Amino acid sequence: MSGTLIVTGASRGIGEATARLAAHAGYAVAVNYAQNLGAAENVVGEIVNAGGKAVAIRADVSSEVEVKRLFATAEDTLGPIVGLVNNAGMLETASRLDQMSRERWQRVLATNVIGSFLCAKEAVLRLSTRHGGKGGAIVNLSSAAARLGSPNEFIDYAASKGAIDAMTIGLAKEVAKEGIRVNAVRPGLIHTDIHAASGQPDRVERLQGGVPMGRGGTPEEVAEVIIWLLSGKASYVTGELIDVTGGR
Repeated sequence: MSGTLIVTGASRGIGEATARLAAHAGYAVAVNYAQNLGAAENVVGEIVNAGGKAVAIRADVSSEVEVKRLFATAEDTLGPIVGLVNNAGMLETASRLDQMSRERWQRVLATNVIGSFLCAKEAVLRLSTRHGGKGGAIVNLSSAAARLGSPNEFIDYAASKGAIDAMTIGLAKEVAKEGIRVNAVRPGLIHTDIHAASGQPDRVERLQGGVPMGRGGTPEEVAEVIIWLLSGKASYVTGELIDVTGGR
């Protein structure tokens, strides 16, 4: 596949694995990051050393100004955009809803929901045949939490991913005749450092007994599904929410 793919939150975890696999598939990759320049540069370095094209671009996806700059920089540096992976997301420490603050909800929803909407908007403005584009694909990162609810841990995170599910279905129908496919991947228990950020670095190991396959997943296993959804092999797939959960 040729063309530029923007992967938000690509300096670690699922985003990092997706960026690497995308480069292997032939995309030029815009590796977005919010804070960790060193990690983003490492991803870019490995892609370039393997013969691919990539650039690290800092942007807070909750900021419309920074999202616009992200897309413009990616396009100017790497060429026409053909796809977006809306991966950037965050959660906070495990808590019951009645112990959460309004400020926490604003932070979670600003990144996970508003950020995804802002990036999707910029992608549609470039990809849609209605706007002179040639079509393309968007893959949103949801979560199994959207259907499990994450009680006593992250109801706010789960709610934000429920919003992503609804946006995916609605946007897919909205732009289907404009050459854009929109799908979402819903990972389950995956070995990434987001669990440490929640104050539970052992969360996957602690809960994997409840996974029918008996283990946590890897970022690479999720990335494989994302790259398939972006590719022509998924040309008749849109508006789908695909679980990558080991059966959970």
